[in-house]
Amino acid sequence: MVSLVRAKLADPALRKDANADDLAALEAFYGAREGGPLWTTDMGFSARGQAAIFEIEKADDWGLAASSFEVPDADALPSSKEVQALAELKLDLAILKYARFARGGRFDPSSISKLFDQVPPVRDPKTVLAEIEAAPSPDLYLQSLQPKHEQFMRLRQALLSARAEGTISGKPVSDRDIKKIVINMERWRWMPEDLGPLYVWNNSPEFMLYVVKDGKPVYADRTLVGTLAYATPVFTADMKTIVFNPDWTAPETVVTENLLPPLREGNLSILKVHKLSVSLNGTPVDPARVDWGRANILAYTFSQGAGPENVLGKVKFMFPNKHTVYMHDTLAYRKKYFQKPMRAIGHECVRMEKPQSFAEVLLDADKGWSSDQVKELWDSAVNKPIAIDHKIPVHMVYFTAVVDDSGKVSSFADLYGLDNKMATALFGSAAGFPAPPPESRLSEEEADAQASTSSPSSQSRTAAPHNDIAGSLGFIGD
Repeated sequence: MVSLVRAKLADPALRKDANADDLAALEAFYGAREGGPLWTTDMGFSARGQAAIFEIEKADDWGLAASSFEVPDADALPSSKEVQALAELKLDLAILKYARFARGGRFDPSSISKLFDQVPPVRDPKTVLAEIEAAPSPDLYLQSLQPKHEQFMRLRQALLSARAEGTISGKPVSDRDIKKIVINMERWRWMPEDLGPLYVWNNSPEFMLYVVKDGKPVYADRTLVGTLAYATPVFTADMKTIVFNPDWTAPETVVTENLLPPLREGNLSILKVHKLSVSLNGTPVDPARVDWGRANILAYTFSQGAGPENVLGKVKFMFPNKHTVYMHDTLAYRKKYFQKPMRAIGHECVRMEKPQSFAEVLLDADKGWSSDQVKELWDSAVNKPIAIDHKIPVHMVYFTAVVDDSGKVSSFADLYGLDNKMATALFGSAAGFPAPPPESRLSEEEADAQASTSSPSSQSRTAAPHNDIAGSLGFIGD
């Protein structure tokens, strides 16, 4: 029988739509198998095989779609050995596909949007076959492949309740509500299996950050995140350094979009207004002696020293990543933006309302520092990096549905249109999930400036009501 299964694995019809890694795993598994088939007998599927089939048929209960899996009839009697071999392999392929979808999601995150910089924890199909063969209950094994995160399980319960009772948090449920839950369950499949005993959680649509210890939030703060044009990406990286009284180096987008045009026109006042120094390979440069019309501006570094007008404020939190995204303080006059419901303002980096308190929580957890020790660094004017000794993951996430301890579902706006993209991928239509409207090129800070002065907006590059790069350059210095 197993020799027939091996032969059937070469069938082009079977291989046509199958995953290449799954086929390779099956070839290795049955190539080494000395006993009988895993799931079938002369009388059809064994009890273990039927249990696996019945569990896959309940995929909708886990936010997946049972229709995605081609499973054979659990009660069918094989008319020949060849039919039995085919049934065995069809169940194998359904199991491996289910394992891949349950553990890692139905799509490569980056295929949905480049903002998703995540590697789902997909289990190797060879491991799945070895584990399910050894599992006492194949159905419970398949369930175990689903994410274990508390929020995923809460979303699942909300999904089951919505479908059974027609309500979510006591309100009538719509098809869109159910889809939104499924979309957010799918995102949990992309998260690391272990978030860490202590971690930072930045949820862009919620405009909130949390410090979570042993699964419970111990700190929360409001945040400002990137605009649609400069969206805050989704990824995980470890906190490495907290820098008090930091310098600021202009990122590439600021250099090319905001500094280059006036410099090419010979307007150097933008550098003076924002107290920007210029260097080339670490050597200070007189900007007046550079032909900015011909020079490669990206070869130069534009930096702003620590001080009361530095756009990063008093502290920045570094978790190295390819996006050059970090978290930081902001200037006092801009604290008003934390009181607004919509807080997508600026470039990709995240600003928090109470950075000193955030630093106190992290340094207490990492080093046992007191608030007085943090305050001493905060009050000084010295640029001081503090290395983090323990692993503190920073999870930059995008969840538009969250369930609290009582089971209430909170929903957040689709800030970057990622629900829209995922609805199309998952359901074939974005109906109910409109794309976000185009953003005005005028920042809130520029609007404030225009409201308080009659000067033409074109003059904003040479003067600003507040002497910081973020205010003058359209809230993008950070």
